[in-house]
Amino acid sequence: VVAGEQTAGRARLQRSWLTPKGNVALSVILYPGLAHLPSLIMLASLAVVHCIKTVTGLKAGIKWPNDVLINGKKTCGILVESDVRANTVHCAIIGIGINVNLRPADFPEIKNIATSLAQESGRDVSCLSITRSLLVEIERLYQALTAGESLYEEWRDNLVTLGQEICVRSGETTYEGAAESVARDGSLLLRDKEGCLTTIVAGDVTLRA
Repeated sequence: VVAGEQTAGRARLQRSWLTPKGNVALSVILYPGLAHLPSLIMLASLAVVHCIKTVTGLKAGIKWPNDVLINGKKTCGILVESDVRANTVHCAIIGIGINVNLRPADFPEIKNIATSLAQESGRDVSCLSITRSLLVEIERLYQALTAGESLYEEWRDNLVTLGQEICVRSGETTYEGAAESVARDGSLLLRDKEGCLTTIVAGDVTLRA
């Protein structure tokens, strides 16, 4: 499902997501097995990294758990939601928003933290080319996943969060420490200043000043 424009899009943690014309906003509906659910965020973020490289030549990285960055600024957000009943996945929806031709300067509230493919490449980028490449990558990775291949290693190796001193807000709790690694289910392993290792399943990451 592809939208030419979004005025009331929804992001993680109930935040809003704005997609003006000239950018990509789409959702892909899948019917995975229960065991594959934790890998969908890996699949989606890797597909975005791959398609950005294919179409623009730009190198993107992944900020745990699901933001795609270029030169430290956000260019893509991903939201994965699933309908699970009695241990059966009825469907999973991957929502992806990519800043393609967005001009961050036109949006003061995000201009210091967001970028776009056009901003980074210095030229307009075809939304059709991005959409085509993205869907090809999603299909390729999904077929690999359902055939038993692991996406974990490549996803881990593309994480720009690892090795960084970070602050993580998870629910009402805030953690600080070094992002040491990630588990195979996608959880973040954080080492605090006392040396204790904490496993964080979901949260919002910021770099510590």
